[in-house]
Amino acid sequence: MVTITSLWLPILVSAVVVFLLSSIIHMLLGYHNNDYKKVPNEDDVMDALRKFDIPPGEYSMPRAKSMKDMGTDEYKAKQNKGPVAMMTVLPNGEQSMSKNLILWFVYSVVVSVMAAYVAGRVLGPDAYYLEVFRFVGTTAFIAYAVGGWQNSIWWGQSWKTTALNTFDGLLYALFTAGVFGWLW
Repeated sequence: MVTITSLWLPILVSAVVVFLLSSIIHMLLGYHNNDYKKVPNEDDVMDALRKFDIPPGEYSMPRAKSMKDMGTDEYKAKQNKGPVAMMTVLPNGEQSMSKNLILWFVYSVVVSVMAAYVAGRVLGPDAYYLEVFRFVGTTAFIAYAVGGWQNSIWWGQSWKTTALNTFDGLLYALFTAGVFGWLW
C-alpha cells in the first residue's frame, strides 16, 4: 500500500500535464471548434429571448411538471410544434476563462488524487510501471471520459461531441498514467 501523501509529486505533475495537454487540444488543434452550432438568425433569436430576462440556469422546453403531464395532449402538442430544447443560460457580459481554467486544474488534481488512492490501495511502493499505468489509467479514464457520456444519453449532446470528449479523456488518462508510472 502506498499513501496519497507520498504520491504528491505525480498528482501535481499529472495535473499540470493534463492542463497543458488540454490547452494544446483546445487552442491549437481545433477539433472542438464545431462542438456547438450557430443558431440560425442568431441576432433575431437573441432579441426574442432577451425580453424574457431569463436568469442563469439550465432549462428544458417544453417542460412538463411531472411524468403524468408528459402524457397529456397539451404537452405532446408542444413537443410536436417545437422547438424542443435543452439550454444553459449564462450571466450576461464577457465570459472570463480564469475561473474555468482554475476549476479545470483543480478538477485535474482531484482526478489524480482519486487515481492515486485507487492505485495506492492496490499496489506497493515497488510496483512495476505497467501495473501503475493500468490502475491509474483506468481510474483517470473513468473520471475524464465515462461520466461525460450522460450528456448524450440524457441531454441530447451530439454523440460526435461525446466521442471527441472521450478521445480527450483517453489522452488525459494515458498521460496521467504515464506520469504516475514514471514517478511512482
